[in-house]
Amino acid sequence: MASAVQGAESIMGRFDEVYRAAQADPEAFWAAAAEEIHWVRSWDRVLDDSNPPYYRWFAGGQMNTCYNAVDRHVENGRGDQAAVIYDSPVTETIRTLTYAELQDQVARFAGALATRGVTKGDRVIIYMPMIPEAAVAMLACARLGAIHSVVFGGFAANELATRIDDATPKAIVSASCGIEVKRVIAYKPLLDAAIEMASHKPEICIVAQRPQAVAELTAGRDESWEEAMSAAEPHGPVPVAATDPLYILYTSGTTGQPKGIVRDNGGHAVALKWTMKNIYNIEPGELFWSASDVGWVVGHSYIIYAPLLHGATTLIYEGKPVGTPDPGAFWRVISQHKAVSLFTAPTAFRAIRQQDPEGEHIGNYDLSHFRALFLAGERCDPDTLTWAEEKLKVPVIDHWWQTETGWSIAANCLGIEQLPVKAGSPTRPVPGWDLQVLDAEGHAVPAGTIGALAGKLPLPPGTFPTLWNAQERYFNSYLANFPGYYETGDAGIIDEDGYVHVMARTDDIINVAGHRLSTGAMEEVLAAHPDVAECAVIGVTDTLKGQLPVGFVVLKAGASNAAVTDEVVTMVRQRIGPVAAFKTAAVVQRLPKTRSGKILRATMRKIADGEEFKPPATIDDPAILDEIKDTLAGIGYPKAG
Repeated sequence: MASAVQGAESIMGRFDEVYRAAQADPEAFWAAAAEEIHWVRSWDRVLDDSNPPYYRWFAGGQMNTCYNAVDRHVENGRGDQAAVIYDSPVTETIRTLTYAELQDQVARFAGALATRGVTKGDRVIIYMPMIPEAAVAMLACARLGAIHSVVFGGFAANELATRIDDATPKAIVSASCGIEVKRVIAYKPLLDAAIEMASHKPEICIVAQRPQAVAELTAGRDESWEEAMSAAEPHGPVPVAATDPLYILYTSGTTGQPKGIVRDNGGHAVALKWTMKNIYNIEPGELFWSASDVGWVVGHSYIIYAPLLHGATTLIYEGKPVGTPDPGAFWRVISQHKAVSLFTAPTAFRAIRQQDPEGEHIGNYDLSHFRALFLAGERCDPDTLTWAEEKLKVPVIDHWWQTETGWSIAANCLGIEQLPVKAGSPTRPVPGWDLQVLDAEGHAVPAGTIGALAGKLPLPPGTFPTLWNAQERYFNSYLANFPGYYETGDAGIIDEDGYVHVMARTDDIINVAGHRLSTGAMEEVLAAHPDVAECAVIGVTDTLKGQLPVGFVVLKAGASNAAVTDEVVTMVRQRIGPVAAFKTAAVVQRLPKTRSGKILRATMRKIADGEEFKPPATIDDPAILDEIKDTLAGIGYPKAG
């Protein structure tokens, strides 16, 4: 990076220096970062602020994201370097694609799409498991300037249908099946049912056939991936405007209608390339592993785009943290492929810890090259962070970001300066972010006071400029409540040291007899109990106090403590105080979660309050909700009358 973030010597720490440079002159800062990206045409304006609150980065610039992620590295001598390693314990398969091989496959699949009428600006839905073809399809769309929308493989047909109708894709790329630990999930019947339900009908479906379940193809509409590729001619990268959409990624909306998060090309490439060194401290050529799924934003940002934009090696893992085959699965992958960093969700570590409390499997593998663990996606309780630090003996970095932002809002930026870790905090706002804590009227509150976390506009590059075909909803959902700010929907504090503490979603702040309390703070206490592997606290309606907290705990493997519920109640009383009115906790076998690991607290609250609810489309196993109903009934919820 150039002079905007280098060279100044002062008594400030290196992080302070970089952060203040970004605050003082964001256009110079991000223009310097943009020098790391290849541009077909340079921008007219670094920041187009002509239509607030709708800001655009690198207006007038032209580039191609796929060229920057693939071709550029081949041209610069990395053709023989591994670009993508596919590790699938569920099929006992390991494959490597070099950058040159990736370029060939992406160019040919882009050619296959183009031959079938897909052009710049067209939408393509990708409905695939964690196989290399998913990455090839995403990059091929980027190569053509087509807009991909990845839908998590195995999503229910009706949910896929709503996304088909919203995105109106010209083509759908899928696979015959996905493979879980103990079952094969046929995708094609789900895809066929979704197309039948949808008003919009795609012109073409390309299906990668997997031997575990071969799909029946519909004549006149469907083709196999293999057939499409066999006759395909390579297609070159198509220049697109920096402000053109790269992808749409749907996230669940409160109305039941999913929100299509739009990501642009230019700002996205600039920001993600910058993060690989500055946040994750990764050098080109190193292996960075994000144990997520391409259906989620983490998969978009840190399995596919950021590592490849940086010239690193990325890993596509078709497996689980436990059960494929044991709680040592992650350590085997790190050791075998020499991953220097792992990025995963705290829930994955809670699952590993629950199965292997002493971390005995870690000792079976050589992790001497492993430098750092990054956690995000769900608030990381201090107990899980401390356990990971003790067992792995590397920095454990909790960082906070959202589907909407595409990369970190707050993080410990290892590539700039490693700051002291505070358990329970994702450290400080990242350079480019002006994060503030606001009260209900939109006024900044003193340090240490809980409120709504909000980012001052304009947001940095790589964040979402709008929702797909829903500009008014974009404004009402994110910009209306606090004029001049992006409302994150998360509540928390910024302490005297500038450290961010994300306590809960805004609607997880409960009001107990006039006291605003964080369920996240109570969860920290529950998680500190030696027998607790995982926990959740929800606020349930109470006629006297407004709301009361109720806790749920999952015990560690081998733990059988009949007194654990009484003990955690006592712990909350001691550490937070009687004001919390925390009197009820229950032991459960498991907690309801999304496939990405987020605990469904809002759904649990509706069950406890006797409200109608619809199981979220992202739920991992709907049967868990019946278990929660039974548990709540056993402790008297919902209350009669």
